[in-house]
Amino acid sequence: MTLAKDITAKFAVAAVAVAMIFSAYAPAAQAQSTEDLQQMINDLLAQVAGLQSQLGQGNSVDASAVCPYTWTRDLNSGSEGADVMKLQQFLNANADTRVAASGAGSAGNETMYYGPATAAAVSKFQVMYRAEVLTPNGLVNPTGYFGPSSRSKANALCVVEAAEDMDDEDEMMDDEDEDEDKGPMTLSGEASLGETDLDNGESSIEEGDEDVVVGEFTVEFEDGDAEISRLDVTLVSDSGNNGDDDPWDVFETVSLWVDGDMIAEMDASDEDDYLDEDAGEIRFSNLDLIAEEDDELEILIAVSVQNNLDGVGPADDETWDVDVTSLRFFDADGVATTENISVAAVDFDIEEAGADEELKVSLASNNPDATDIIVDTDSDTNDVTILVADLEAEDNDLELNSVTVRVDTTGASTTDVVDEIRVIIDGQSFDAENVSSANKGGTIELSNSSYVDNDVSDDAIWYVFDIDGDITLEEDEEVEMEVVVDFNDTDDGNRYANGTTIQAQISGTEVDSFDAEGAEDLTATQLTGTAIGEEHILVAEGIVVPVDGFSSDVSKVDADGKIYQFELEFEVKAVEGDFYITEQATSTTNTPAQGVGYTVTGAVGTGTVSPNLTSTADEDTTGVFTVREGETETFYLNVTIDPQNAGTFRVQLDDVFYAENSDGVTGAVEYSATPVTDFRTKTQAIAA
Repeated sequence: MTLAKDITAKFAVAAVAVAMIFSAYAPAAQAQSTEDLQQMINDLLAQVAGLQSQLGQGNSVDASAVCPYTWTRDLNSGSEGADVMKLQQFLNANADTRVAASGAGSAGNETMYYGPATAAAVSKFQVMYRAEVLTPNGLVNPTGYFGPSSRSKANALCVVEAAEDMDDEDEMMDDEDEDEDKGPMTLSGEASLGETDLDNGESSIEEGDEDVVVGEFTVEFEDGDAEISRLDVTLVSDSGNNGDDDPWDVFETVSLWVDGDMIAEMDASDEDDYLDEDAGEIRFSNLDLIAEEDDELEILIAVSVQNNLDGVGPADDETWDVDVTSLRFFDADGVATTENISVAAVDFDIEEAGADEELKVSLASNNPDATDIIVDTDSDTNDVTILVADLEAEDNDLELNSVTVRVDTTGASTTDVVDEIRVIIDGQSFDAENVSSANKGGTIELSNSSYVDNDVSDDAIWYVFDIDGDITLEEDEEVEMEVVVDFNDTDDGNRYANGTTIQAQISGTEVDSFDAEGAEDLTATQLTGTAIGEEHILVAEGIVVPVDGFSSDVSKVDADGKIYQFELEFEVKAVEGDFYITEQATSTTNTPAQGVGYTVTGAVGTGTVSPNLTSTADEDTTGVFTVREGETETFYLNVTIDPQNAGTFRVQLDDVFYAENSDGVTGAVEYSATPVTDFRTKTQAIAA
């Protein structure tokens, strides 16, 4: 029924009602006073107004239940609140903009949720007031978005009580008639479907993504304007919606967008909402989209993907096709046409959430250099940092659940050397919860660690630290992680000897080195990089040769550049006693072991190598240097090389032999300079 016919019918019924009422009251009126007659007329007018209200509203509610009311915020699909319910009641006050005929959203059953039905009703409201809502914003089609223009018009209409503004509905209908009379918005011609096309949108999306455009449908009409009322869209997986990856198990919503605004949205997570379940077909109805003659209209198709697709067959890594199969439109004469659309489907991939996420490990710039760690003989040595690494999150915030650190020792088992171990990440400290070795043998208990060690000869142990989500790395954030050790004393059962080494490392390639998660749990391939610390020497009693106390130089002896002197300068510190070192120096171990050992790199042939060892230390016995407890002395090893043939040469310090006996020989102990790369000269080319 048209608006004009509807109004005529309402007044006709009202007139009949008035006539009937006056007929009923006519006899009585003859016997009444003027005052009584006036009262009867007032009563009759009130009854007429009531009948007019009932007849005018039909299945709608009276706007007076809402107005006056002022909406203060923009509303869109997904909005919730009391103002949404007020909006639904306001729209239901007019049969032409009602939200639903029955059920949720219908008159008397309004809700506080702004869903597709509310958006559709807002679109009808926008069309009704096209000149004030759409045209000023350069829009032809409704958006379903209750934004500033729609809100302003609704507030203007809802300024006064509906009961005091009975002419508002007439004004609304007059406005609509005015809008329909406007030339540019009136459909003309006998439209026929022209060209249609479907282009790709995003080629790859992730689970949990919302409103991602996956298809761009364009349509053009010839010989007239058209109003598109319906569009059918299909979603089909590569495997053909075979039950392992049905679209309702993968997608949350499918929506249509025009000029940046959502015009329609369908729930894609309910199997019953599909027009054809096997084809994954969804129907969008009541679109009211205006397509002007020879103008290309672009409709974007967007999807929202459900979270946690793990276990939904291959849905989290499969290709999906999106297609437009059918379109229904009206021309200027109201003739409806349904056309099957023949366009090539476009596809897109759904990636597992967090596929691009990564946790990178690297050695920190302030990682401690190789050094001699002085440990106590009768009490633990605590809080020694042996490794500092950087952890960096890429592509997303990452939450750490556990971290594993590998510790290697030589000369003694790790269980004898380490009392306790912990990591400090971004200022928070975590103790080791358990430890395992490569082959997972028997269980051994430490003071704060329960772990598995298969063989005392295999001293690589993996300490596991339970972070339990207490550390979150923000995207592109880098934090430091320290590995801190408390060392056992050496006297209890002679746990470990001087010269025992310890080294820690963290590697993304180690099995179970990290347990981290972003959008999903990170896999081994998403944990990259390595942080391998320096090898440190443990000394409880004996000498220490620190790396930072070493320097070297190379100088020419003769004018022809055939003889060079290699000068090595190093420090020796005595720990827990006086120690003696002979002045012997050789490229092969002295027998008996004494003095220092060095290596010459390069083919000397029948040429000569002449070493000389001197020191700032006292010689209590001739030819034997004394390094007293707690003191540091400097030693100078000068090696002159006169090779047979030309070549490239260098000299490296290997060992220092020290003894508690003043002869420097009896009971001599070997100290190996570590790392060897820090105890050598530069290379030098020597002429023939």
